[in-house]
Amino acid sequence: MDRKSLFIAIEGTDGSGKSTQAKMLAERLVLEGHKVHHTFEPTDGHIGKLLRSILKGEKSVCQESIAALFLADRLDHLLNPVNGILKLLADGYIVITDRYYFSSYAYHSVYTEMEWVMACNSKCAQILRPDVHLFIDVTPEVSMSRISANREIPELYETNEILTKVRNNFLKAIEITSSEEKVLILDGNRAMVDVADEIYDIVSRMGY
Repeated sequence: MDRKSLFIAIEGTDGSGKSTQAKMLAERLVLEGHKVHHTFEPTDGHIGKLLRSILKGEKSVCQESIAALFLADRLDHLLNPVNGILKLLADGYIVITDRYYFSSYAYHSVYTEMEWVMACNSKCAQILRPDVHLFIDVTPEVSMSRISANREIPELYETNEILTKVRNNFLKAIEITSSEEKVLILDGNRAMVDVADEIYDIVSRMGY
């Protein structure tokens, strides 16, 4: 099959269902015969594993250092010569990532200036912007309900207060970057299958 590569970023707060939607989209495209790579941030590399331990509360690091670690992990995610996103796209894969730099904009700017976070991540945006960012928007109440149902111990950012700020920051970042980024906002409060069908319809119209 001679198809162009495609890079899709699926974004949302914790509990938005983005990880499930990324997996479902990947499985659906594989069944159609596409070469698909489903990935995520933090990655499962060395820096990503350190970040996951921080998010679980196993290590204590200042918020600016966390932002810097996410950037380092993201750059390796992009540029790793073995399994980086650029390499996979060059090999003809459709790459679907669960989180990309909009997550940094939204989460880190709860604690520091969004302008600084965007400036730090500008290199990633210059290297590779997704063909589309899909932001799955849910209320903080829905987020917390889903998190409570699936996790015994919440992670670092998983409180109603923080997720409210994170959601607002997502929407603010989307507005700020509207002339540069293609972002589609989806209602994630609906049934999982309805969101999945909408995502598939969007992607199927992208001419891959």
